[in-house]
Amino acid sequence: TINEETVELLQPYFSMEDYTLEHGKKVCGNVAGLLSWTQAMAIFYGVNREVLPLKANLAKQEGYLKIANAELAKAQEALDEKQAELDKVQAKFDAAMKEKMDLLNDAETCRRKMQAASALIDGLSGEKVRWTQQSKEFKSRITRLVGDVLLCTGFLSYCGPFNQNFRQILLKDLWEAEMRAHKIPFSENLNLISMLVDPPTISEWNLQGLPGDDLSIQNGIIVTKATRYPLLVDPQTQGKSWIKKKEEENELQVSSV
Repeated sequence: TINEETVELLQPYFSMEDYTLEHGKKVCGNVAGLLSWTQAMAIFYGVNREVLPLKANLAKQEGYLKIANAELAKAQEALDEKQAELDKVQAKFDAAMKEKMDLLNDAETCRRKMQAASALIDGLSGEKVRWTQQSKEFKSRITRLVGDVLLCTGFLSYCGPFNQNFRQILLKDLWEAEMRAHKIPFSENLNLISMLVDPPTISEWNLQGLPGDDLSIQNGIIVTKATRYPLLVDPQTQGKSWIKKKEEENELQVSSV
């Protein structure tokens, strides 16, 4: 019920010198309380007159805030939904980029292989002539193989007791002439050593003490390839030293009569 007019009517009393709490206590305690209450109500009215608009504005702003928060929550929900969609799209993009890099790497590997294959084909194209010639030579060697094997077996079976000159007479003058007469194909310049033994074996024999001349190598072939036991006439004991060294791992026993 307090209004501005009431407060205005109280102002002359508030301006009096004896309208104070101290003077009121001198008269009566109740009077002092009433005096203090009127002052307090006047002050409350002044304060409340400024506070009420602020409260109304506060309520209004709180309403705006509530609406804004609701819109913010709705916007945040939409943002979360879009972020989830973005994450899915980003995952698809990352997978696509990985697949792209894998394809690029595969393409680069394929390109390098194609370059290597092209270089190999270009390099091998020059070998075609040589391979063709070798193929023809192989066919010719297969045809001559019967006669070559016949000469080798004859050498192993019958040439052991003879020296180098007589071996050549048997091979060149007698056996090859006989084979020509019977039209048996054979190699004209047959190398018995390369036909019957490989170079690493010859090198091993040399390390074991066998001399490196053709006669010694032929004797080594006869000793190791012939089906009959060899009988060595060995005045210089080179053959004996070689056999002992060669058969050392087989525990060869040497006896004298």
